[in-house]
Amino acid sequence: MWSGASTKWHGHLRRGDEVRTEAYLKDLVEHQTEFAGRAIQQIYHVDFYVDGQIVVEGDSWCFRTERDAARERGKYRLARENEPRYGYDDIGAVAQGYQDEKPRGAVPLYVDEVTVGDSLPIMTKGPMTVTGFIAFAQGWGGLYIRANRLAHKQLQRHPNLGIPDRFGIPDVPERVHWDDDLARRVGTPRAYDYGPERASWLTHHITDWMGDHGFLVEHNSQIRRHNPTGDIVTITGEVTAVDADAGLVTVEQIARQQEGELSATGTAAVRLPVRGMR
Repeated sequence: MWSGASTKWHGHLRRGDEVRTEAYLKDLVEHQTEFAGRAIQQIYHVDFYVDGQIVVEGDSWCFRTERDAARERGKYRLARENEPRYGYDDIGAVAQGYQDEKPRGAVPLYVDEVTVGDSLPIMTKGPMTVTGFIAFAQGWGGLYIRANRLAHKQLQRHPNLGIPDRFGIPDVPERVHWDDDLARRVGTPRAYDYGPERASWLTHHITDWMGDHGFLVEHNSQIRRHNPTGDIVTITGEVTAVDADAGLVTVEQIARQQEGELSATGTAAVRLPVRGMR
């Protein structure tokens, strides 16, 4: 279960850059969790280089859990029993939320325009659909998604990767994002979203607000629950610190689903332009 990331940007990645990466397993940490009891946090570190200079570094982590324990603990009991249903007005309200979103774009946001306690515009995501999950996987690049001969070759290299579906066909564990049956077997109510997608939503929220002249220096995200099909997520943010001399602003973010349950949290450090400085 992909569960969060901590990323620091040292410079821009520009079109045409040739990027080299170095990745390694950083740590394994045992936890006791509400979702599945005993779990192992698996932390990876990645460095990104352009022309020998580091431009991005970050940690990301997932939790390895025992499927039977997760299924039996019942964290999502109510979500299993009560699937959301939306009418015309409900979908209209979501559509209005999307219509109200206005990325700042080329208009500079100067640090002297920002004060502690300022609220960021609300960002809407959803309702969650399998189509949406697949759309993210198309852009992000599915780790295991293969078909036909390519799938056969992958299973030859990694025989234990294939988990039989209800037809007895070995298929990838990543199908929890579109296969309700496997999703329920691992303890969730239905097919659910990708964790990295949630992290990208949080940074999207920040970049829409800061505009093209801002620079996202650092971002930390924590995924707190799954977003199964049918969920609608709203992201809010508040400025919690301003260093006017350095142009640095801290923003705390909260993402909640339609019933108010916490979906994710984020903390961003943003460099905004200072008037009179280049």
